[in-house]
Amino acid sequence: MKLVISSDHAGFALKEEVRAYLAKSSHEVVDLGAYNDEPSDYPDFAEKVGLALKQGVAPRGILICGSGVGVCVAANKIPGIRAGICHDTYSAHQGVEHDDMNVIVLGARIIGSALAFECVNAFIGAKFISTEERFVRRFKKVMAIEARYQCGDGSANPT
Repeated sequence: MKLVISSDHAGFALKEEVRAYLAKSSHEVVDLGAYNDEPSDYPDFAEKVGLALKQGVAPRGILICGSGVGVCVAANKIPGIRAGICHDTYSAHQGVEHDDMNVIVLGARIIGSALAFECVNAFIGAKFISTEERFVRRFKKVMAIEARYQCGDGSANPT
């Protein structure tokens, strides 16, 4: 699978480990930074991943920061991005299967590399269960919420 990956400075070391692991596993990984552990701003990297997905660079992305919270919040501001923090394998596959999650978020200060590899594998191996009516119904409701609050110019439109 082709993936985009990015992190801020706090997630840099884990990003490098995950990137190398995925490359060894024959996945194509597009690294969008950070490229070192010097202080950086997590919203910049969340936006890079979100825009890359929207532009069709890859179907899924990986974001890493210290806790995972910052990049998750920032990524979910981009229409079409469904990011979820996953520090266990169940959430990593269930988020895709039930909610069509397209970005897995990891907290480098929360989990180690071995668990990160397992979570990423679960995320990559999962598919949205689009044939089950309950998941389709719920997903359509999420997309309707997004549509209600998004105008073409990026401003809120709560109508």
